[in-house]
Amino acid sequence: MPNGSIYVPRDEKFTGASPQNLYETFWFAGRKNRLRVRAAVGVAGLVLGNLIGPRLGLDGFLAGVALGGLAALTDLLIAWRLHERTAVWRGKRRGEVRTGRLLRLALRRHGYRVMDGRAVPGEASIDHLVIGPGGVWIVDNEAWAPDVLIARYGERLFFDEKFGTSVAKGLIGAAASMAALLSRETGIEVTISPVLAVHSGRIKARGGVLTGEGLTVAYPWRVAGWIRSQRTAELTADEIELLARTAARILRRMT
Repeated sequence: MPNGSIYVPRDEKFTGASPQNLYETFWFAGRKNRLRVRAAVGVAGLVLGNLIGPRLGLDGFLAGVALGGLAALTDLLIAWRLHERTAVWRGKRRGEVRTGRLLRLALRRHGYRVMDGRAVPGEASIDHLVIGPGGVWIVDNEAWAPDVLIARYGERLFFDEKFGTSVAKGLIGAAASMAALLSRETGIEVTISPVLAVHSGRIKARGGVLTGEGLTVAYPWRVAGWIRSQRTAELTADEIELLARTAARILRRMT
């Protein structure tokens, strides 16, 4: 990165630029190189298709065009996906909107209730409250730079070289406050598990989900599946309805 090393001369045009702006600058500067790579991939597919097409009883030219086009399209989709994964971090998308949509799409048909923007009065808000047959969860959203490594060493969470303790404690505290309030109001013993949906950044864990210090960290598209796989309670339909109605009544809605 500019100005990131004593061995790299200072480039004044980058002075004061945010990491997001630098990312966009370098992304657009690399467009010509990406196009050259895409063209090379397409040509390689064209040649390969011409070689293997006749062996499969296909027209060599048509097979080459099809394979070359498919290879170039695949490269385009990979590049688009890498850029789109940084959209929340760059401020082009809202993480809570994306995660909320994914949660409702995957969980509602299985009897889960998803409520957005709730908070215990006097405390920080949480992006999503999920109540279902397997228990209760809170889900918050965060975005880091695409090169930030999120990992667990021992029982400690790390976000690059920074401890994840402060992040974990905040969400665990919010979960405990909500659980105590819902338990008191409904008479149902409630335990709430905290989840952090990470937009951008790299999670060093198989399946894009890791747990440490009492907090689960996952990519947004992995959260719903993880919730369904973790049954922390056995709630009936009536209990789910009571908890959802109580949460809607007593938990402050954030707008």
